[in-house]
Amino acid sequence: MNPGLLLIDIQNDYFSGGKWELHRAEQAAAQASGILDRFRSRNLPVFHIQHINLKEGAPFFVPNTPGAEIHRQVAPVPGETLIVKHAPDSFFQTDLHLQLERRHIGHLVVCGMMTHMCVDTTVRAAKNYGYGITLIEDACATKDLLWHGASLAAPAVQAVFMAALNGTFAEISTAGTWLDRESATDRPNC
Repeated sequence: MNPGLLLIDIQNDYFSGGKWELHRAEQAAAQASGILDRFRSRNLPVFHIQHINLKEGAPFFVPNTPGAEIHRQVAPVPGETLIVKHAPDSFFQTDLHLQLERRHIGHLVVCGMMTHMCVDTTVRAAKNYGYGITLIEDACATKDLLWHGASLAAPAVQAVFMAALNGTFAEISTAGTWLDRESATDRPNC
């Protein structure tokens, strides 16, 4: 089975000046860009997920706005698949699973935003479909959350979700570790 790269919702509204800014979005996009470059250099399948919010009065990802566009660091190029979704789960009411099956993809490398919502939901759904998953933790971003009147800092939210997904749902890796491991597989055996 082949690997595929899944880039979830790396869209302008999550960046500085956007309508729903995330913690360290630029850094996460830079790491995702490095993973994307690796997939492109090996001519491996890339799937861009774009969330379009169809709810009236939606606070972000409004259709036909610059904020809903995929960020320039990871923008699709011809030949890469773009899947539009309207819910946190990238598989829900989309043809993502069919697209992956057609390309005989059995393992997903996942980067994206927001860790606590669409990344988490999609990773769990992918596991239910039987995919192997490597989640690139520093190529994901989240934001501060409120719970029972207390603020939960984005780094803590990120750590909790990575800890929850690790092992049972995905192998968690940093971009550097994943790239080093992939580079090692390109070396000829001595």
